[in-house]
Amino acid sequence: MAAKRGPTVRRLQLGIELRRLRERAGFTMEEAVVGLGFSQPKLSRVEKGDIGLPKSGDLRALLDRYGVEDPDDVDFLVELHRDSLSRGWWSTYRTFLPSGMATYIGLETDAKAIQAWEPNFVLGLLQAKSYARALLERAKVVEETTTEYVERGITLRMERKEQVTREESPIELWAILDEAVLRRVMGSSDVMRDQYREIRELAERDNITVQIFPMASVSYRYGRGPFQVLGFGSRFPSVVQADDASGAVSVIDKPFEVLKYSRRFEAMRAGALAPEETPRFLDQLAREI
Repeated sequence: MAAKRGPTVRRLQLGIELRRLRERAGFTMEEAVVGLGFSQPKLSRVEKGDIGLPKSGDLRALLDRYGVEDPDDVDFLVELHRDSLSRGWWSTYRTFLPSGMATYIGLETDAKAIQAWEPNFVLGLLQAKSYARALLERAKVVEETTTEYVERGITLRMERKEQVTREESPIELWAILDEAVLRRVMGSSDVMRDQYREIRELAERDNITVQIFPMASVSYRYGRGPFQVLGFGSRFPSVVQADDASGAVSVIDKPFEVLKYSRRFEAMRAGALAPEETPRFLDQLAREI
């Protein structure tokens, strides 16, 4: 299956470029928008990559204010702007997504490599359909969601998984799962055995590595929740996705913060069981459950 490409990285890249150009020109956000027909909060969201500028004329007006005159630079930014306004394949699911999740899925779609730490549930990109259903059904009453929400959530999760199972340029995924995640029964013993088989089969792929972090390990363990470091090769700097306490998804792009999360991942990778031990461990769990 051909790799799906979305507008999210382009939108973020355009925002970074516009912020750099504004700062180079010596403008504050308030000064930059004077007389341009849009507000400082809107420009702030554009620079963060949350939204795109709806009109190319708005972009050209900003570039003129910032003193960008080189035709090649202008053409590059205009093309980047055009690409940033396209609709991603996930847009039909937007009304079902928590805050920030649409942006993350766009980044996930364009990522070349993902390093993920998951201490709460099986990582979404590794979930079996039965596990995803059990997870969403269990939360249905408490979260007051609908059957449609559950079904759409399952479909979306399986489509996201295609990013690591597609034949053409699949994402390089390295996942570390807390042992407790795999021992916590979701749905039933049969569901968990199905999930163990799914992880085992996925880990046989050349682009997927799965490690298990033992509960008895005394090595460093990041205890503030799951996170993922997404790499894009030379096209765009790496970013981090982290969930907050409310369930909202945040994307961190500050280089120093990204470096801290990368160090955390490397420390846990060293403390987890070696990848070649994962199949044996999963088989043992299947027998015990």
